[in-house]
Amino acid sequence: MKKIKYLFNSLLLITALLITSCETEDHEFGDIINPSNLQVTADIVGSDADNINGDGSGVVHLTALADNAITYKFISNGIETMAPSGMITYNFSTTGLSTYDVTVIAIGTAGVVANTSISVDVLVLYTPPADLLEAMFTGSWRVLAEEFGHMGVGPSEIDTPDWWQAAAFDKLDTGMYDDRYTFTPDGTLTVETFGSIFGKAPPLADEFIGDQGLTANGNNEYEYYPTDDFTSNWNIGAPGGQEHIYLDGNGFFGFYVGGTHTYKIIDRTSNTLVLKTIGFEGLAWYITLTNEL
Repeated sequence: MKKIKYLFNSLLLITALLITSCETEDHEFGDIINPSNLQVTADIVGSDADNINGDGSGVVHLTALADNAITYKFISNGIETMAPSGMITYNFSTTGLSTYDVTVIAIGTAGVVANTSISVDVLVLYTPPADLLEAMFTGSWRVLAEEFGHMGVGPSEIDTPDWWQAAAFDKLDTGMYDDRYTFTPDGTLTVETFGSIFGKAPPLADEFIGDQGLTANGNNEYEYYPTDDFTSNWNIGAPGGQEHIYLDGNGFFGFYVGGTHTYKIIDRTSNTLVLKTIGFEGLAWYITLTNEL
């Protein structure tokens, strides 16, 4: 009986030690340090001594930096956007000179925060051509999968995908081809994902909700990254006379590469848009859209 009693007591002791060990591990957070010295700078595109409020495109690059911050949140006009890099581009569209307020939140360990606000006076002069708007508002847009070169990549300095172009239906085994993009006159872009999107793994994980347990393919892409439908704000500008579509938040077309979320219009007709964007790694990515069924 003594041996049984000793064995029982030993088991109780081991169990207690295991529970204590688990509890200690579950509550080990490390030092929690509030973000501090939060600074936000604004770069209004085209701003100089003669045009302090910009070149009329309405594009503003904001950069936030704080000690002990692990990510940042920007809030403008009630829309919240996470930006782990601390950098975001806004494309303001109200014609004339307007003041825009942006709240910036630096987030540290265990969710502790610091916040500040910035106001920028921005001039918007550009009015998009009627034929472009008419095309954008016609139906919903999709990647022109059936055409060679509907996706491509090249150096950022030129406007041609010199390094690679996709064959027709080359990305059939991804979440790209069923996505739909709808522009509305109020400046909203609706992205219908049908459950998943296709893109580079680093910006998807950083700008959405982590890697979600996915394994990237050999090109460091998530072929089917799960996400619900979402919206973005869009605006059109023409710096230097070249038309661009500016998106905020996680707005994108076809292949998610993060970066500027700005798409230069290389070519367009009433039913096609050939677009170029600079991704997170500094490469130029190309996508061709159509509003045909």
